[in-house]
Amino acid sequence: MRHYSIIFFIMLSGYASCQDTIKHFKDSLPDKFHILENVTRNGETLPEIAIDEINVTKKMDIRQRFQWWKHQRLVYNVKRVYPYSVMVRDKLTEVNDTLTDITGDSERRQYLRKFEKDMFSEYEDDLKKMTITQGKILIKLIDRETQNTSYDLIRDYRGTLSAAFWQGIARIFGSNLKSRYDAFGEDYLIEKVIYEIEAGRI
Repeated sequence: MRHYSIIFFIMLSGYASCQDTIKHFKDSLPDKFHILENVTRNGETLPEIAIDEINVTKKMDIRQRFQWWKHQRLVYNVKRVYPYSVMVRDKLTEVNDTLTDITGDSERRQYLRKFEKDMFSEYEDDLKKMTITQGKILIKLIDRETQNTSYDLIRDYRGTLSAAFWQGIARIFGSNLKSRYDAFGEDYLIEKVIYEIEAGRI
């Protein structure tokens, strides 16, 4: 009887040990399994698995790192000011639609002064936080969105004297309100960034 008790105890111990082994085996299994396929080439069959292609590049040198950093700054600056250029385009459409219903010069000037005051009140703080570089890009993008330079817009809505005054201020800071946007020339990198923004990739 004692002999059977020992055998029973050994069986229980073995079962418990087996369960621990199975549990350990399950815990050590990866979450994803890769099924190998038998592929025959030149009369020889071997298991294979398809893996994703990776690109291995060498470490960037100083010049490449500088170009990468410069591009990242351009992306940041364009993303910062692009929404404002779109806003200018939309507001310009709104102003033109309203002016078509205003016939008197006095009412026209009054409307434009109020509109300008409202715009300054809403966006002045944001514009003050922009860097000179961002301001230059914004001038270019306003031309892109409205097909008019900033100088032309000021001249058309505020007069030649006002346009000349603000052009003088801009020149002091190294900017030019008459700057045109050249998507296929010097501004092609900006155009590429905008394309990526509009596609939702950055």
